[in-house]
Amino acid sequence: MAPFQLVVGGGAAAAAGTVLLLDPDRLAAFLIVVGAAGFLTVALWRTLLIVASAAPPPEPAPPPVWPSYTLLIALHDEAEVVGQLIGRLARIDYPPDRLQGLLLLEAHDHATLAATLTTDRPPWLDIVVIPPGKPQTKPRALNFGLAHAAGDLLAVYDAEDEPHPRQLREAAARFAADTTGRLACLQAPLRIRPRRSSFLDRQFAAEYASLFEVGVPGMARLGLPFPLGGTSNHFRTDALRATGGWDAWNVTEDADLGFRLWQDGWRSGVMRRPTIESPPGELDNWLPQRTRWLKGYMQTWGAHTRRPWRLGGRGAAALILTIGAGLASAALHGPATAWLTATVLVALVAGLPPEVPALAAAVMVLGAASAWLSCFIGARRAGVPYGPWDMATAPLYWGLLSLAFGHAVWRLARCPFQWDKTRHRPDLPEAALAPRLAPAQERLDAAARVRLSALHAAAPEPVA
Repeated sequence: MAPFQLVVGGGAAAAAGTVLLLDPDRLAAFLIVVGAAGFLTVALWRTLLIVASAAPPPEPAPPPVWPSYTLLIALHDEAEVVGQLIGRLARIDYPPDRLQGLLLLEAHDHATLAATLTTDRPPWLDIVVIPPGKPQTKPRALNFGLAHAAGDLLAVYDAEDEPHPRQLREAAARFAADTTGRLACLQAPLRIRPRRSSFLDRQFAAEYASLFEVGVPGMARLGLPFPLGGTSNHFRTDALRATGGWDAWNVTEDADLGFRLWQDGWRSGVMRRPTIESPPGELDNWLPQRTRWLKGYMQTWGAHTRRPWRLGGRGAAALILTIGAGLASAALHGPATAWLTATVLVALVAGLPPEVPALAAAVMVLGAASAWLSCFIGARRAGVPYGPWDMATAPLYWGLLSLAFGHAVWRLARCPFQWDKTRHRPDLPEAALAPRLAPAQERLDAAARVRLSALHAAAPEPVA
């Protein structure tokens, strides 16, 4: 912890301990009022974002010359979906002579490397083998790819992505239309395509819709920093290098990078053309993914509150209303729901009407209503289902976030830099989506035609 964090944390703990000893009832009342005010602020903040995100960004004119573009795709244990991914990347509509694609593979991941070598690839799509090193994380692989990126612009995709074919053209046009010279990053909307009508899939899709169709566009419209999504980020390569690339030790390097760009004087914006993704699936896959996200949020919060004044007033407020509010909500949703349920059940068993303080009722109603409204509007924009039954069951999903929060606290203490891998599966039968697999002789031709960069030099130094 930095001195500032020690002073603030120690002072708050000392003050709370003193009041607890002298007047515990007053401390409890104060905490309730502060907590209620915080969550009412978040409810109003969501409402503001709904209004601010109503107007989509205008369509920019194409630039006179298309800039060169580098695509970075970090892969680890993705043999199941690499054929599907390459087929989707091959459909990108951008001048091939202006494209450089780097599939970043770990040296020990023989299965993914074999699957990649036996799949036809566009001439512009190369394989780069990352030398062994620590930490073994996605941002470390991206930093290695950044060192070999030749494009003026750079985009990051994940293994399960299906980017809109003209997404690169839109991003290039938006960067060209920037008159400030400070636009460093564009975030494409991420939309979830549920595989089935399951509870977790539908809630996950609505949550994504709320974030990428309402929250992120609203913050961009207000000129504020926001945590980036882990994929479909489009960067000016020079700005990304000037900021130092990704923090290889942060397991939500995207959230951290959004605020570091702001801290260095850069700005981020949004696009219209989306990237389609698949949900993580059932609880055994959803929980590790959400645990990693919350653990990374804790890392990002800890890193940026060491010297919060470097973000400025607006940047610090955005950090509190996104990272801070997200962590607080995840920590409190489950216990609050359990407490409310227990209170009502005890009152019913005792034959008494449950007592609900007016402040608590207002917080509950306004908070839930703003979350429902944000999900509903975002789902309409993204074209995903979100109806009355989804709204009624949403508190159960919010409660699961507290389970992930508890896991995240434990894993932050025990293994802070371990990357909890999410397993990705093909969206359709592999034969229907994957490009043609080359036979043994063609495999040699493909290896000769497509440059295989088995690089053994040390990776670029990760950001501290």
